[in-house]
Amino acid sequence: MNINASLFLQAVVFAILVWFTMKFVWPPITKALDERAQKIADGLAAADKAKSELSSANKRVEAELATSRTETAARLAEAERRGQSMVEDAKSKATEEGNKIIAAAKVEAQQQLNRAREVLREQVAALAVKGAEQILRREVNATVHADLLGRLKTEL
Repeated sequence: MNINASLFLQAVVFAILVWFTMKFVWPPITKALDERAQKIADGLAAADKAKSELSSANKRVEAELATSRTETAARLAEAERRGQSMVEDAKSKATEEGNKIIAAAKVEAQQQLNRAREVLREQVAALAVKGAEQILRREVNATVHADLLGRLKTEL
């Protein structure tokens, strides 16, 4: 066999092999590679999308936490303000009640003082009558001299 014929025959077989490979083998391989590349691209896009969604979700969570912290601080301040107002109300009510009790005690003391003065006047009048009786050495009748005794009480 001739080397040229052998080389030519090998070139024809190689050309057939190249044609067969390009016609039947290469398209499924390129199709599989393209599908794989598309799946990888879709996966990367999904990962990027998930990453951006996670970032936005984290931002929303931080915003909600900040809002809840602000609301909590406001509620605590309001509760403290209410507590202070309740304490002030209780103090004012206690002061009013104390003033009422003091006023009632003053009125009661004044009434007791008046009663004591009246009792003292009566006792002084009785002593004056006894003193006058001993001075006059006779008995003074209280019913007969009621007007005189009344004036004596008012003077005392």
